[in-house]
Amino acid sequence: MPREIITLACSECKNRNYSTTRNKKKKQEKLELKKYCSTCRKHNLHKETK
Repeated sequence: MPREIITLACSECKNRNYSTTRNKKKKQEKLELKKYCSTCRKHNLHKETK
């Protein structure tokens, strides 16, 4: 399967808030998205974790 499930963690509080999928054949670098963190109560950068 080319798509794998990844978890996104907040860069501020390290809370794992979101899970999504990405195509690991097309994108080798780690995914970074600005998403809302309910713990910090603001939009922060969320980075891919395992």
